[in-house]
Amino acid sequence: MTDILLVFTGGTIGSQLAGDTIDTDESAGFKLISLFRKFDTGQDRINFKTLQPVQILSENLHPSVWYDMISAIEAEELSRYDGVIVTHGTDTLAYTAAIFGLYFSGLDIPMLLVSSDLPLDNPAANGLKNFLCAVEYIRQRKKPGVFVPYRNPGMAMHIHIATRLSSCLPLSSDFISVQNKVYQTFENGEFVQHHERLPVRVRRHRLKPRFGKILLIRPYPGLDYDHFNLDEIDAVLHDLYHSGTACVSERWGMRHNLIAFSRRCQRRNIPLYLAPAVRSDAAYSSTKALLAHGAKMIWNISLETVYAKLALAYGNFDDDNDIAAFIEQDIADEHV
Repeated sequence: MTDILLVFTGGTIGSQLAGDTIDTDESAGFKLISLFRKFDTGQDRINFKTLQPVQILSENLHPSVWYDMISAIEAEELSRYDGVIVTHGTDTLAYTAAIFGLYFSGLDIPMLLVSSDLPLDNPAANGLKNFLCAVEYIRQRKKPGVFVPYRNPGMAMHIHIATRLSSCLPLSSDFISVQNKVYQTFENGEFVQHHERLPVRVRRHRLKPRFGKILLIRPYPGLDYDHFNLDEIDAVLHDLYHSGTACVSERWGMRHNLIAFSRRCQRRNIPLYLAPAVRSDAAYSSTKALLAHGAKMIWNISLETVYAKLALAYGNFDDDNDIAAFIEQDIADEHV
């Protein structure tokens, strides 16, 4: 027998269509189990212990919901289970995957986050297939860690390392791993590895589900930094264009200049982090100007995981050296 802790949190996989409105439904999660029993062809019997600590559409996610989810999971005697499955909506899946990937990096059983592109009543939904894959991963006693199984339309089932999952592609329901480096595919009952995963690390940091207040800013032409209020902010994370750049020109006025905004952050003693960017031998002049000014670049990690690392770091540590050590350490295979 395989024992699985199944945590329902809502999302599309936990929703029903009523008229022209999709919303969470208390019975949807258990419908997933019913569908699983109908389609599962495994010989090993699966025993589910279910929890439902929250029931929300994932676009409504707040860090306090992560606290509720993690607290409910940690309240269980996890040594009794062969694995954990968490159902989740797609909108903020990559952020929760990053948080869970880092927080549960020392877990010695697999944890898989499962979503659906459409409500389960829709025959085109991929939620059941994603769930069947997650169960099979646990049943076959695959490596511990936090993963996301997800099948894009017309493609093989992919298993993503949680800390390398990018947010859903625009105007679609497709997910990819950072740099399109998927960890495994699942076909015909077998898992095929495509990129070597580093050994599972024992977490050196004893974390609590506490999260700092991180201001995330995304670049676009004409971005005006005067619109941002820095009150009660622990750190700023500034997204970058794909080449690791942002506007440093003074031509349009200093309110549009990231270096000027960096000075403002320094005056308030608020750290400014930049991501994502790939470390290379050469860099654009704008990037070098930002680094020379003292902005902190976090290399080779997805934006979602950098956000998660900063939220956990500033929620758990007060000492600057401890924060820096946590951010720099490759905790859960997040470095690409």
